[in-house]
Formats: sequence, structure tokens, C-alpha cells
Amino acid sequence: MSTAEAIQQQAEEFRARYQALVREIRRVIVGHEQVIDGALTCLFAGGHCLLEGVPGLGKTLLVRTLAQVLDLKFSRIQFTPDLMPADILGTNIITETPQGRREFRFQPGPIFTQICLADEINRATPKTQSAMLETMQEGCVTVAGKRYELEKPFLVLATQNPIEQEGTYPLPEAQLDRFFFKLLVGYSSREELATILQRTTRPVELKPQKVMDGPEILRWQKFVREVVLAPHVEDYIVRLVLATHPGSEFAPQITNQYLRYGASPRGAQALALGGKVQALLQGRFNVSFQDVRQVWLPAMRHRVILNFEAQAENIDPDQVLEEILDQVPEKAPEGQAA
Repeated sequence: MSTAEAIQQQAEEFRARYQALVREIRRVIVGHEQVIDGALTCLFAGGHCLLEGVPGLGKTLLVRTLAQVLDLKFSRIQFTPDLMPADILGTNIITETPQGRREFRFQPGPIFTQICLADEINRATPKTQSAMLETMQEGCVTVAGKRYELEKPFLVLATQNPIEQEGTYPLPEAQLDRFFFKLLVGYSSREELATILQRTTRPVELKPQKVMDGPEILRWQKFVREVVLAPHVEDYIVRLVLATHPGSEFAPQITNQYLRYGASPRGAQALALGGKVQALLQGRFNVSFQDVRQVWLPAMRHRVILNFEAQAENIDPDQVLEEILDQVPEKAPEGQAA
């Protein structure tokens, strides 16, 4: 078998395994196809996911179902204003040895898992929210000067409620940037709501089966990074990200009018890796312009900061980003070639 045939075979296997995951998740979750695909893209790209939506739309159920179909350790942290960093990371406790001596022993917190549901993360204070920064970026925890590695794969899925803002603490930009995607969970349609009622008000309980384990996920994460990103597509990603920077030579008028700050290099990384997952799902081993456009909004909506004018006119980040996507050509104009 040639190298090309082997790669194609692996790509087909990835698609089949991905679809098996989706099938099991949809046994429990009705609708929300884009949210499910976004969460799985984060998983295989090795990133974290922020889910935003009003209460009762199934955000927590989606994360629990994902944990059920993956043979991974799972924990849930309910964020509240009185939650402390030690409640997340763990702490040193005094224990007594069989010889009667007392010594410190580290008691791991709920963050020592593989899938962590950070429920209503914006209800905790900034001090507690900051406890998640090192774990999300480095995959480790430092307590009392000692570093503890977390087991891989490690995925944080956080939820937040956009309407009850009283008594909440908006996530700082530094922490928002560490989320690979921000996914908006919307309302169910008439047909979906009817299906939800049928599934949840009858004595039959649907339990999804485990489909994938940790070593297989790590293998697919490595395979995703091997997908080819051609120079012209890479340049398209670069120009898109630079187009979110006010004052940049690539910035369209709407950027200078409504944005205060643009996306960081993490935004470009999210577009590249998210595009690679999309390419594999389309049966290709190279990223296309359409793959990048497909992940543009979830990868960027939490990375741009609106200015006062945009807030005064009730402009949504998605509106600005969609206009930028329309304005930036796929092929670099003459004189702007990399």
C-alpha cells in the first residue's frame, strides 16, 4: 500500500469513528448539530470549548453525554461566587503516617480529570477563574511550588449564561483566548422540542455506549496535525486574522469602525487546526478555503473586542466577523502576496 493510500484509509477511518461518536451523542441530544460538531472539533484539535446559552437548552447534558461516549475520566465543577482556587486545583492536607509522624499530602481537586465540565464559569470570582488558566494552557497544576501533570487527553468544556449578568464576573480576555471555540447554544425547533418531550417524559432511558478511549483520541489528535495546510490557505488565515486588527493594512472599514482589539495568534492556530478537522470530515487531507470559513465564527467571536460605538449601536461580534469574512479575498491582491 502506498503512502497516499494509507493516508486516505486513515482519513476514512477517522470519518467513520467521528460519525460513530455523533450517532451515540444524538441518541440523547436532539438538534444542536453545529454545537456537537464544534465540541468534537475542539476534542480532536486538542482545544477547549466555551458553550453559551440560556438555561435549560442542554449545555450540561451535552457535556455529560460526551463524557459517556468517551472512555475518559469526568468531573463537574459548579462555579459559585464562594468557590476558591483550592476547591478546583486541590490542596496539601496534613496526614498521619503509621509511625505516628505527620506530613503534608497533596489532595487533588476535581480538575484532575480528562473531561472537566466547568458549569456557569462566569459565576466565580476572577481569582477562582484564574485557577483554570494554567490547566487550560499547560495541562498541569502548580500547588505550593510543585508541578503536577494532568492526564491526557484533557478537555475543558465551560458553560455560561448570557442573560443573568447580575452577580456574575465576565471572563477576562486572557482566559477567553484560551478557549478554542465559543459555541452559541440556541433554542430548539418545533420538531426538536416534540422529540425532546417524547424522549424525556417516558419510562425508557437512553444511555449512549462508549465509542472511543484516550489512546485513540490522542492518535487522532496527532493525525489531525498532519493534514496539509498549503501556503496560499495559510496566507488566507493570516490575512483574515490581521483583518481583525484596527489600523492594519488588511483591515476593512468595519474593523476600524467597530473593533477595539483584534484576534491573537491563537485565533490563527484555531482556524488552522479547526480547518484540518473539517478537511478530514470532507474526505480530504488538505485544508481548503471553505474549511477555514466553516470554523471562522466559533474560532473568532470571543477573540475580538468591540469598541464603545459598536456597543452603543448594539452590534454583535458575529456581524462584524461575517463582514470581515466577506471583505477578505481568498487570493491575496497584487502587492500583498506573502
